[in-house]
Amino acid sequence: MIDLSKSRVLIVDDTKANVDALIHVLQQDYKLSVALSGEAALRAADKSPPDMILLDVMMPGIDGFEVCQRLREKPAFRDIPVMFLTGLNDVANKARGFEVGGNDYLTKPFEALEVRARVKAHLTAKAYADSVKEKIASEMRIARDIQAGILHCEIAGDLADTGLNVSARLESAREVGGDLYVILRSSDKVLAAVGDVSGKGVAAAIFMAVATTLLRSIARQIHAPDRILSQLNNELVNQNPHGMFVTLACAVIDSTRNTISYASAGHPSPILLRPGNSPAFPFEATGTMAGILPDSEYTAIQADLLPGDCYVFYSDGVTEAFNAEGQIFGERRLLDAAAQNQGLNPEQLVAAIQQAVSTFAGDHPQSDDITLLAIHRNN
Repeated sequence: MIDLSKSRVLIVDDTKANVDALIHVLQQDYKLSVALSGEAALRAADKSPPDMILLDVMMPGIDGFEVCQRLREKPAFRDIPVMFLTGLNDVANKARGFEVGGNDYLTKPFEALEVRARVKAHLTAKAYADSVKEKIASEMRIARDIQAGILHCEIAGDLADTGLNVSARLESAREVGGDLYVILRSSDKVLAAVGDVSGKGVAAAIFMAVATTLLRSIARQIHAPDRILSQLNNELVNQNPHGMFVTLACAVIDSTRNTISYASAGHPSPILLRPGNSPAFPFEATGTMAGILPDSEYTAIQADLLPGDCYVFYSDGVTEAFNAEGQIFGERRLLDAAAQNQGLNPEQLVAAIQQAVSTFAGDHPQSDDITLLAIHRNN
């Protein structure tokens, strides 16, 4: 049995007799508040959002239809049940009430028993929906914590003798996301990888967890990025009934020889920040996305890792971040942000680039995860 005794009901009517009648019917069951105009209703709802609104239509100033429409424009009020209580009993006004977002429509004069029953039904449905949402939110928080544990940069102090410094950040567009990054040391080899799983939400997060676990397992045995991607691809093909895939930028750094070997599964090239040079994309986004075609082949490219070199890996959520005007952040702004912050340590660098993306996007909600990883060879 759901306890509704603490439910808050806002009564909106400019006629005192109507207000008094509703108070008489509902005061023993719920916590009531009153607004005598549309303007007062909007102020009252903003100050203390109710669990349900009983709304008259014909009022001076803002009428009930406009009140409902304005409330529905705000995310906080989209799920609050609104029941119109009005003397307008024609079909056109009833239809308009539902068009502007009303949940119910009852004409005056009303029967106390019917009002009580309808209010209880709406509040019960809302309470149940709220409990389901909270349960889902709780489970998503747990999933997010598990995902964060999977992605945790496990080598914070394990690179001291390699001459490398590394930092990574991931900002999910949802509670859980499909981006991944892996930093893994095996003897004198260090794997740095950033990936982006197709799709969004829970399905992408689960596939991300599978891909991350497989990547770590394979990278402990194989130290060539092209062979890592080949084996990862075949493993994912065999565990992928829904046709999902992952793009991946994979680099293996040999800290003894000071070389970097790189291969890509359809992922954008990292940025190279080299002292005395402009930021550049040294590699191409070659290779097939992992998880689609069995026995796909990947090509490794090797380069020297010079003192002061810093590679910045990123997901396409960075370059495809967009603002309210529909503009995307793009590669040019990414290179500019990297150039303006060249010389910072990896932690400061990824924070500065992420801030540049955030400043560009403003409050506009993003649809894709944003991941950044920087790995730097000390001088």
